[in-house]
Amino acid sequence: MAVEIEKPVEWKGRTDGLPWMIRSLVALMKVVDRRAIYFLMAFIVPFYMLFNRQGYRAIYGFFRDRFKFGPLKSFCMVYANHFRFGQVIVDRYAAFAGKKFRFEIDGEELFTEMMNGGSGFVQLSSHIGNYELVGYSLTSDKKKINGLFYGGESDVMMDFRRRMLDRQNVELIEVDSAMSHVFRMNAALDRGEIISMTGDRMLGSEKFLVCPFFGQDARFPMGPFTLAVRKNVPLLAVFSMRGRRGVYSVYVRKIESDMSLSSKARIHDVACRFALLLEETVRRYPAQWFNYYDFWKSADE
Repeated sequence: MAVEIEKPVEWKGRTDGLPWMIRSLVALMKVVDRRAIYFLMAFIVPFYMLFNRQGYRAIYGFFRDRFKFGPLKSFCMVYANHFRFGQVIVDRYAAFAGKKFRFEIDGEELFTEMMNGGSGFVQLSSHIGNYELVGYSLTSDKKKINGLFYGGESDVMMDFRRRMLDRQNVELIEVDSAMSHVFRMNAALDRGEIISMTGDRMLGSEKFLVCPFFGQDARFPMGPFTLAVRKNVPLLAVFSMRGRRGVYSVYVRKIESDMSLSSKARIHDVACRFALLLEETVRRYPAQWFNYYDFWKSADE
């Protein structure tokens, strides 16, 4: 089901912290073992849960309603979720400080095939795991990656990101009200490059699609799926999930579409296939769902 009306903003993602705090944390990560930060974080997380009530309620409801966990297990999972999110953030700052990470890629041959092909393609991630760390750590030596991002981050944070991504052949494209980002994305695909963006979160006034997700309809942004179908380029789902001892498992999956369908139906079809892959991944890593709002709210409106 495709809905073509404007909806209000549900969530605005922004990294917490003043510029001096961000610089200080990066400097600290250069001399301190990040495991010490994890240890301290274990005692800080309960206070964050206490004061971040909106996020707490959303994640608690996620485990109660979607996984059908009892109250105690849901509470423990909320703690695990917040702790894991803290680890993900620390790992990003560690990457800014020059620390290296280990990745195990499931589907690497598929990604290599896409890289060696003549066509550009779209790769979609989600607000789970630590997809951003992949961009900081793995180099795309054959095709430029164009990463779509929304404004709102501090200049300091964006400066760190750009310095990291420039080394990996990644260029950032900011979403703007003049829609110039749409032309830049189309031009990049025409050049045989890669477009990287998230496929799960509604930010700003967007057209959206409704797909089944964890047993209930949920909204997914129409733009990423429309771009892939209209440009007739391959579509990949890429998820980077944190495992034991800081090793990341990267899952690369191709989202096939039914070519017998109309263009409009194909857009909805690939969106729902992405939703299914996302659900399968979250069920394997339930503590790494980082959408701190009611994801299913108003899907039927």
